[in-house]
Amino acid sequence: MYRSPIASGSFYPGNKEELESTLKTLLKDCPEKQKALGAISPHAGYVYSGRVMGNVFSRIEVPDTVVILAPNHTGRGASFSVWPEGLWRTPLGDTSIDEELVNEILNRCELIEKDKVAHQNEHSAEVILPFLQYSNSQVKIVVIVVRSGNFEELSAVGKSIGDVLKKIRPDTLVVASSDMTHYESQQSADKKDKSAIAEIVALRVEGLYRVVREQDISMCGVSPVISMMVCSKERDAAKAELIKYETSGEASGDYKQVVGYAGIIVE
Repeated sequence: MYRSPIASGSFYPGNKEELESTLKTLLKDCPEKQKALGAISPHAGYVYSGRVMGNVFSRIEVPDTVVILAPNHTGRGASFSVWPEGLWRTPLGDTSIDEELVNEILNRCELIEKDKVAHQNEHSAEVILPFLQYSNSQVKIVVIVVRSGNFEELSAVGKSIGDVLKKIRPDTLVVASSDMTHYESQQSADKKDKSAIAEIVALRVEGLYRVVREQDISMCGVSPVISMMVCSKERDAAKAELIKYETSGEASGDYKQVVGYAGIIVE
């Protein structure tokens, strides 16, 4: 069973050689890569968010298993949809699903369902995958698309994944896919996003949930980020660090309507 790419050739290069060249440019030499419990990566086209993505994954020692928690932009599928088995394909090749880990997570958390519908036209996990493949050709993945905005459900899912990882995959990286403020001025996006980022780097999960709602921050992946943060705290996270923040204005020159991108690592 293959999950074929839907963002190849639009969000990122559809040709293997061009994609490898782009990733080589975006990923910096970092002699002391760090092991991470979690990370936040944007998922826009590489021309807009690629520098932030590259800065994050340049710093991380990508392990053999990565869980990607992604938002649901299509509204299709279950509240928590895991791709059950097989391979995910990009121009760099095929990456296997860690089916043992999928089954352990399903056994541990009844909120998560096997569901391919949510994944079929969803780009937010796919655009991250080439960075993982380029950094570790042996990587296996678990991809969960999150549609729920219920704090208790998001916390339960994060805790369940954390429990499973502690038992059978302690070195796993959990990546939450999210862009930040959408289509506001540079000044507005910068102010709002700084408020959200402050809660994330302080590992205040409820604070992030509250700030995003009180300030009406259009952070599309706040739900995956909450589950990732809970999961990381369950695995004894000690700190989180903002690696890079910028907006689409850096690439487009349009600072009246920007999208914000934050790259964060949790240790």
